[in-house]
Parts: sequence; structure tokens; C-alpha cells
Amino acid sequence: MNENSEQGNTVDAATQAARWRAVVDDDAAADGSFVYAVRTTGIYCRPSCRSRLPRRKNVVFHASAEDAEQAGYRPCKRCRPSERSGAQADIARVVRACRLIETSETIPALDDIAAAAGVSAYHFQRLFKRATGLTPHQYARAWREGRLREALESGAPVTDALFAAGYSSSGHFSGNADRALGMPARAYRAGGADESIRFAVGECTLGSVLVAGTERGVCAITLGDTPEPLVEALQARFPHAELIGADTLFERHVAQVIGFVETPTAGLDLPLDIQGTVFQQRVWQALCAIPVGETASYAEIARRIDAPKAVRAVAGVCGANHLALAIPCHRVVRTDGSLSGYRWGVERKRAILAREGSR
Repeated sequence: MNENSEQGNTVDAATQAARWRAVVDDDAAADGSFVYAVRTTGIYCRPSCRSRLPRRKNVVFHASAEDAEQAGYRPCKRCRPSERSGAQADIARVVRACRLIETSETIPALDDIAAAAGVSAYHFQRLFKRATGLTPHQYARAWREGRLREALESGAPVTDALFAAGYSSSGHFSGNADRALGMPARAYRAGGADESIRFAVGECTLGSVLVAGTERGVCAITLGDTPEPLVEALQARFPHAELIGADTLFERHVAQVIGFVETPTAGLDLPLDIQGTVFQQRVWQALCAIPVGETASYAEIARRIDAPKAVRAVAGVCGANHLALAIPCHRVVRTDGSLSGYRWGVERKRAILAREGSR
């Protein structure tokens, strides 16, 4: 039999160990993410199959039923891994609903989305939130805000961008502009034009620290080897804003950040201007709930926001964090406890965790 490349170096030992644990536990939540095949029987199964547990040395993993069959294995007659499971059918319903939301000119009513999915509104609401971590309405709002950002960043007129994103009127959106964009839509389109962003830079044992913000609060805390790239990145993010350096207030904020770096137990209490989608804000809130001296895995964060399948999305949100330390994405690690990527460098992440007592 032709063994799938997944059994080689493509899948790391931690992933294989997690898959084997799912097989041992008959974990139905893992169904659809992979199948396992048994060399001695020539049969492949779902992770949740209740057949007799094979010896680990005889088991190989495949990403899908198709891959297992290409490698010469036959589907188990008990768990029927070649057929779509109930969980897979539910995911298909959610995917169809997302496409419906994304292609509708206005936000569809929950009853209409549920009817298209073929289930009751109550059941669909729970199903959708379990899969995405959001209600259908929250997903629709986040989608529209994302489309609005893209349109404004491409230079589209504000009114055109609003209607293209599905807003019925500029007045309908104006009340949510600051929360969604961090500034009025016209200022966002113009790269922060007519906005004043104050900032200050300092030095600590982690290197250079930049703290910047608007009148609404701190919108950036960044780390680097030298100050210049940090200032350049701020300018690139808001190319037309008025940047005011060496601000007294923000020099005090920098001092607070440096104090936190050196003594994490002192805490970091700053007024924050957190800009992001509904999903991003849910993730960031979960990160802020991780105590000093503790860590959580990406999978744990996904479970805490009721989106257990959104592990990769959680990792992406951590990478999009502009507020180092204040939103402690450094406290998120891999399932096996090892350190993964960090926007400001893995070595800084290791140093911060060591100071906090979790390494």
C-alpha cells in the first residue's frame, strides 16, 4: 500500500499524538478533520469509530477518506467514514449560510437563513455560533465592516463604500463608525487624515517600545530592536494622520509599559482604543482574561469563545494584535506548551513569559 505523506515529515509528532488521542477517546469532534487506517486490516475509520482499538504501530493517518482510499484502504462498515457525518452536514449548512449572508444586499432575517439551511431558527442559531463563535447577526455585521474597510482602503468614495458594504444609509452606519474603524469613515479612507495620533518611544530590556493613541485611547503598543522601524510602521498604518511625537501623556504611558515589562505583577492599566471585528474583539477579551503567570493554548481560547473549530482563526487574530502586552497574546502557546510565532519575535515572547513566571 502507498502510505500517505501525512505519515512522514509533513505532520509533526504533536499533531500525530493529538490525532491518536482522539482515536483513543472516540472523539466525535475530530470527525471530518482526518481518518485513521490500520495496516493489518486494510480498513480506515473515523476517529469516533467504536471498533476495537488497534495497536498504535499499525495506525497511519490520512487527511480525508479520499486520501485513505488512494492509499489502498477500504472504508469501515461500522462507522462509514466515506459518508458525510452529521457534523459535516452541519458545517455545510453553516458554510451555505455564510455565503447567503455575504451575497445578500441587506442582513437576512434569522428565520430566512435557517429556512435556507433546512432547520429551525433556534437550532440554527446554536449551530452557527458553535461553528463560528458568532451569531448570524454578528457574523453579518463583521462581514460588512470588513467589506467597508476594503472599499475605503481602495479609495472608494465613502457613500459608495457604505452602500457596497450593505449599509442602507450613511446615518445607519455613523453611530458604529468609531467602533468599527477607530475613526470616522472619511478619516479612515484618507489614511487617518484630520486625525491626531500622539506617540512616544522608550527603551526597556526587550528593546524599543512605542505607544500611540487617539483621544479615544491607546491604539498601538509595539516592540522592536530600534525606534525608527516602529515609527515608520505607525506612519504606514496611518499615512495621512498628524503624528505628534514626544507627547507628555504618552511618555507616561511608555513608562507604564516599561514598568510592566520589568514587573508584570504590577499590571498594566491603560485606556485602550481597541479596533477590530466582533470576532477579533471576542478573542482579545479572552486573552485579557488569562492571568499573569499562566498560559492558554490556541485551542483553549477557541473553546472559551464557543468556537472550538476556529483554532487557526484565533491564531490569526493573535497575529493581528497591535497592542503588545496590553492584550497579552504572548500568553497563548501551542497545545503541547511550546512557543509559536509572535508578532514581535519569539525570543521576546519567551523573555516576557519568563518574567511573568510561566516559563
